Amino acid sequence: MELENVVDNGEILQPKDERPLGHFHTDVWGDRFLNYTPPDQGIQENYEKEAQDLKVEVRKKLVEVVKDSKERLLIIDNIEQLGVAYHFEAEIEDNLQQFYNNYSHELETYEKDLHFVSLRFRLLRQHGFYASCNVFNQFKNADGTFKEEFIKDVIGMLNLYEASFLRVQGEEILDEANKFTTNHMKSMLGQLSQPLLAQVTQALKLPLHKGITRLLSRFYISTYEANPTHDKTLLRFAKLDFNLLQSMHLMELQALSRWWRDLDFGTKLPFARDRIVEVYFWMLGTFYEPQYALGREIFTKLFKMISVIDDTYDAYGFFGELQVYTKAVQRWDKTCMNQLPDFMKLTYEALLDTFRGFELNLAAEGRSHLVPYVRELMKAQCRAYLQEAKWCNQKYVPSYDEYLESAAITTSGYTLFSAATYLGMGELASEEAFEWVSQTPKPVKVSCIIGRLIGDIASHKLEKNRDHVASAVECYMSQYGVSEEEAEEKLRDLVEEAWKDLNQEMFRPTKLPRPLMTRILNLSRVIEVFYRLGDDDYTVVSENMKEKIHAVLIDPVMV
Repeated sequence: MELENVVDNGEILQPKDERPLGHFHTDVWGDRFLNYTPPDQGIQENYEKEAQDLKVEVRKKLVEVVKDSKERLLIIDNIEQLGVAYHFEAEIEDNLQQFYNNYSHELETYEKDLHFVSLRFRLLRQHGFYASCNVFNQFKNADGTFKEEFIKDVIGMLNLYEASFLRVQGEEILDEANKFTTNHMKSMLGQLSQPLLAQVTQALKLPLHKGITRLLSRFYISTYEANPTHDKTLLRFAKLDFNLLQSMHLMELQALSRWWRDLDFGTKLPFARDRIVEVYFWMLGTFYEPQYALGREIFTKLFKMISVIDDTYDAYGFFGELQVYTKAVQRWDKTCMNQLPDFMKLTYEALLDTFRGFELNLAAEGRSHLVPYVRELMKAQCRAYLQEAKWCNQKYVPSYDEYLESAAITTSGYTLFSAATYLGMGELASEEAFEWVSQTPKPVKVSCIIGRLIGDIASHKLEKNRDHVASAVECYMSQYGVSEEEAEEKLRDLVEEAWKDLNQEMFRPTKLPRPLMTRILNLSRVIEVFYRLGDDDYTVVSENMKEKIHAVLIDPVMV
């Protein structure tokens, strides 16, 4: 079915002769995850029992009285970087509350100790406690520059670097600390030995605050083991826990791969990106803990629907077809299918069926009434896609400000994604939470900006080679008359400013329970993992992304 000229607000918009194909490469994983074979049940049960016993021992280390508060900080940091903090949330909370209560009374304990001043600051802010950045003034000269003597303190420099990413607006000392530590750590790489070299190299690629737990913990297990002072009990527990979670995640991915294979979109809709594994990896960055299995299922299915629909709007559909499709989504009724081209019928029916599945999944919890909040955001997503398609059809390049306000906030998908994660979080996510997130409040808006700008910087070179709506890069170039390189650099600066705003929104008290706010934060972190190096690792699955997926979903930790 090829639609003829379509009238839009009195204006006749001509469909183009050629479809704006993206020519995306096919799935790179084949049947690897579909054919996953779980470990021997007996061995698995033995590991589970051993892990439970070790967990008891690790908990003792967190609750026993330790005279040296620095030792307590190291224990907490190691537990978090090893990815097992979700087992000890209450104990870590109690410890950090004590550190926060004594924050201004322990100057002598941490005086001139860059490592522990930075570590305490970072841990407190990571958990939403407002810790003053004035504690770093002691490391500066009278002229306001950082003292050169600290350059030799590599551990201290590394921790100051990591702490600097928790900064908010107006904290110039942390802006300076970020530049100071980045420059000096880059210059000293050739002088470091393992495992410190690996830690510094990894930090420069992806700081802790912008990383995702499963990827960071896989890396840290190796570096922690190389440290001769490591805690053997904690290390063994982290290894077992990582592998046990990996097995659980692979079972989930197998089921989702089967669902995706049954839809057969990869064959029937070859113009769309076939990326079920990459989407599930995205989900693990958002919530990997066992209790959120339903959340991962819902979010993965929704993400795949959105991904295919996104490609329908900007990599295949004629404008007239997209107008009809958008109207059908607004009606949300299968009787609309007869008005759609055959290729659109597939996604439309699957979209409605997928949401019906969400309602059935949540009915047992008495929470199916929350699905309509996400459905309305899905409708808004399609309206925003159509707005971009109209701009593309008319060869219109909006100003950067118009692009950001009119379309980018919605088309990033992060308002919709934030709400979708809440569907799988049980009683934590009340109806008030869905009403709040549906309004795109500031933390969600900031997350949308981070996602859109980083994504556009990474993908605009690919997209400008075909008929595609102008990206944030082109819009910024047009509005301010700057080069592509200058626009990209400015947008990176704006991303950092947005991170400051997001950090501010994470301070206690937050609008919603902290686990719900953390989903918004984690969605921004995943964007950094996929796009930070300037490549679109979702559209073009690079060797870098394959290595990450291998580390988290294929290769178990050697125990």
